Amino acid sequence: MKKLIARAWKSLGGRVQWRLLWLKHATFMVGVTGVIRDDAGRVLLLKHRLWPDGRQWGFPTGYANRSETFEDTIVREVHEETGLTVQVGRLVRLTSGYRLRVEVAYEAVFIGGNLKIDPVEVLEARWFSPDQLPEGMQESHRDLLAFSSRG
Repeated sequence: MKKLIARAWKSLGGRVQWRLLWLKHATFMVGVTGVIRDDAGRVLLLKHRLWPDGRQWGFPTGYANRSETFEDTIVREVHEETGLTVQVGRLVRLTSGYRLRVEVAYEAVFIGGNLKIDPVEVLEARWFSPDQLPEGMQESHRDLLAFSSRG
């Protein structure tokens, strides 16, 4: 019976196989976060307008668009929210287990541009020394910074 199923599966072809797999399996949004550092080792934090009061500070974060690499998501999100250009480095964390979301985090370095925040999404953007982080920073982002610093 398994051989018959395997033969039938193979005869369907790639497009039909992918469509069936897409219908059968969960579809996730992918949240991508960037731990952005400058030459002095400071990290870029944003005070997010749409995040809960009391924990609005965190790294640049956004959702990947369809057909966009996660690295490109970081570059796009940082530029949209701050006007800055970054170069993406190593993958720091990949977390699953959420209902409809997967979280990905990369390190990145500042390579240019002038800080100009998107006032719709961001209240403030500043560079912080890792040992002088602001009150109201997302605890998960503090953990991410500690994890990425271990290298």
